[in-house]
Amino acid sequence: MTTPAVSFEFFPPQTLDASFRLWDTVQMLAPLDPRFVSVTYGAGGTTRDLTREAVNTIHKHSGLRTAAHLTCVDATRAETLAIAQDFKKAGVNDIVALRGDPPKGSEGFTAHPEGFANSCELISALKETGDFTIRVGAYPEKHPEAADAAADVDWLKRKFEAGADEALTQFFFEADSFLRFRDACAKAGIDKPIVPGILPIENWKGVRGFAQRCGTTIPAWLEDAFAKAERDGRTDLLATAICTELCSDLIDEGVDSLHFYTLNRPELTRDVCHALGVTPQVKLENVA
Repeated sequence: MTTPAVSFEFFPPQTLDASFRLWDTVQMLAPLDPRFVSVTYGAGGTTRDLTREAVNTIHKHSGLRTAAHLTCVDATRAETLAIAQDFKKAGVNDIVALRGDPPKGSEGFTAHPEGFANSCELISALKETGDFTIRVGAYPEKHPEAADAAADVDWLKRKFEAGADEALTQFFFEADSFLRFRDACAKAGIDKPIVPGILPIENWKGVRGFAQRCGTTIPAWLEDAFAKAERDGRTDLLATAICTELCSDLIDEGVDSLHFYTLNRPELTRDVCHALGVTPQVKLENVA
């Protein structure tokens, strides 16, 4: 089996304890030599300043290539592009450009009167104003707001035409979900990289709720497996096995890069990476 390239997603801490947890996560996963790591925005842009601080800290102190999430929510075009330029001044040249989730309690996304209406407008502006590597979201299963699955492929094509370099997908539980989407994208003429997003299941109840909210199909066999594992106290073992098998199936189908949603809990991600042959890289200057 070919050893995949990996990348990791973190979220910005909102407490002191969470800050320590984030840094522990970075230190545990950094030796796996990721292509990049990314830091998310909260719904409605609620963690904008925290994201900026976390991105700059990780970039400055870890040596990892760091990507900042940037959304269209609750900000003018000028404010959004100013944030992007602040990242560039700090040496951060990677952006994950998203429309963004609306604030909790709202009925849906409403563009700021002076803001970007969608991710394509943001991508175009970023492409014009700076030399960024731009990554975008993709949806192998129908986005809750999409008319149908074909609309998700059309939107992704528009994002690439606007200037995106690579797509990172929403998580899924079965390899066929990604492979069907990849085939549909190829048929539509998309030839840029589409990297599957992988969510190791640290907490089945939490992940199940997350999947329901974002439209990810929950297979009956997965429900049954975790129900049995919870009774037997073997959820960690099951989660590692399921995630490793999913990644292996993708690699067997030609996937060469994986993007892990770590939820700032790195142990399961680390164990899956080790099982796939992604092992710590020791730098020569550290060898005595």
